[in-house]
Amino acid sequence: MVLYNKFLIILIFIGIGTSYGQYTENDWEDRDTWMKVSEIFKIAEINPGNIVADIGCHEGYLSIHMSNTVGKLGKVYAVDVREDRLDKLNDHIKKRKLKNIKTILGDYDNPKLPDNSLDIVVILDTYHEMEDYKKILYHVKKSLKMNGSIVLIEKFKSHMKNESRAKQVDAHTLAMHYVKDELIEAGFSIKTEIKDFGRWKNEEDKRIWVLVGKKK
Repeated sequence: MVLYNKFLIILIFIGIGTSYGQYTENDWEDRDTWMKVSEIFKIAEINPGNIVADIGCHEGYLSIHMSNTVGKLGKVYAVDVREDRLDKLNDHIKKRKLKNIKTILGDYDNPKLPDNSLDIVVILDTYHEMEDYKKILYHVKKSLKMNGSIVLIEKFKSHMKNESRAKQVDAHTLAMHYVKDELIEAGFSIKTEIKDFGRWKNEEDKRIWVLVGKKK
């Protein structure tokens, strides 16, 4: 889910930029065949009753999956920087009669989440778009409960190996090692790192990786 244009459980994705097909409702069923959402939720430890957030939610693909998992006792904060995407998500929420999703119009450097309230933050295919990633990580950490988690999921394009961070970002991709260092610098401890979590849209050049950081 890429939302940024050069950015309990919280899934972080505050998005801008070009709207790609896989983020619209018409493509959600196909996305389910390769995204492995249930495995992501197991890794993230997203369970019934958790308080979560999907930052960079687009029209709500992941937010709705999270809503079904956390259930009536849980809550999902769905964050995006584009109001038109949140309008579409609100339509999906109304159509599905979901009561546990709250949409938030975030800033490019601040997801506007409540302090010390969230169990997990997930940033899916969005972090590479965040120019102010240090500020975003600060706000995410502030919003997490003690020992809460941030879950970062990105696709890495193999032809960009050994390129600088700036060049990778220009190519809409990012290597795990850059993000791992940035999480540690922001005060997170690394709990889980998965270098190969499958292929984005089943394209061989795009390897999915996953990092889970814990708030100290």
